[in-house]
Amino acid sequence: MVSLPFLLLAGVLVVATSFALAWPLRAQRGLFAGIVVAVPVFALSLYSLVGTPAGLEPAQRETPRTLAEAIARLEADLERDPRQAEGWRLLGRAYREEERAEDARDAFARAAKLAPEDVGAQLEYAESRAQADPRSHFDEEAIAILEGVLRDDPDQERARLFLGIARRQAGRDAEAAEIWEPLLPGLGPEAAAGLREQIDLARQAGGLPPLDRSGADAPAAAATEGVRVHVALDPEFAARVRLDPRASVFVIARIPGGPPMPVAAQKRSVAELPLRLTLGDGDSPMPTQKLSELSEVEILARISSSGSATPQEGDIASKAVRVALPSSDIVELTLGADH
Repeated sequence: MVSLPFLLLAGVLVVATSFALAWPLRAQRGLFAGIVVAVPVFALSLYSLVGTPAGLEPAQRETPRTLAEAIARLEADLERDPRQAEGWRLLGRAYREEERAEDARDAFARAAKLAPEDVGAQLEYAESRAQADPRSHFDEEAIAILEGVLRDDPDQERARLFLGIARRQAGRDAEAAEIWEPLLPGLGPEAAAGLREQIDLARQAGGLPPLDRSGADAPAAAATEGVRVHVALDPEFAARVRLDPRASVFVIARIPGGPPMPVAAQKRSVAELPLRLTLGDGDSPMPTQKLSELSEVEILARISSSGSATPQEGDIASKAVRVALPSSDIVELTLGADH
């Protein structure tokens, strides 16, 4: 039987965590948009958890009012039965959402130890070690995990991405470029252009010529899938308001007049503004609802100083723009125009 606290916490976290790309280095996030596949919906991964009798108590059936309350219930459940790898992963993600990097690392470590054959658990642990590092660097243990995953599965994209970053951090630039290059064929035009730029920088630092670009960008613009979006701050607003560069910027697509759950979303930071991105099926938090299956969406952006994916008082939002799909136009969103 599935333990109810796990389900409750999953319900609280699913919207928030689906916005975040699995990403160890904030400074690199804008350049590698679209590379990391959206985090799977937590509720669908909980089928393997073992329930406890305490989960049947009336108090446990009440929906937690805050993330902190949900985390406390999950911590208590894991204290009763610490052998649940998926529970530790869920707790690690919750800690990460609260920016408790060291606690998240320790929770992911428990999950990785309990599930040594689970590639997802190993990658989350390696990533969490970089997030908990003061310099956001992958240490020797994290690198060993990434190397092991790639030895077993050379097509594992997240491991390849992270290992390339680790090589670059260590000054092994030519190796970083070599590790990243196999990722290019599987990327969309915008993400490929960003990665190609980083590969060229790494090759230059490693004493190598840039990549051969002949024909690389030919049909890119016409073949772009998804919705292209440009997000910028209103100039007058930017001149009189000082924003925290670390504040989160959420760019979402939703069904006009439909439920608040987005059909596609990306999380960036104020420091990246102005920014360009493409929302596509890979950004969907719900695998059963794809952007490409819709005829019309509403696109908007929102600045959240708290980092929460749930709209809160004080957030700065753009006007929503309705877009008929498929669309080759760039959606222009302006933040702060009404403030």
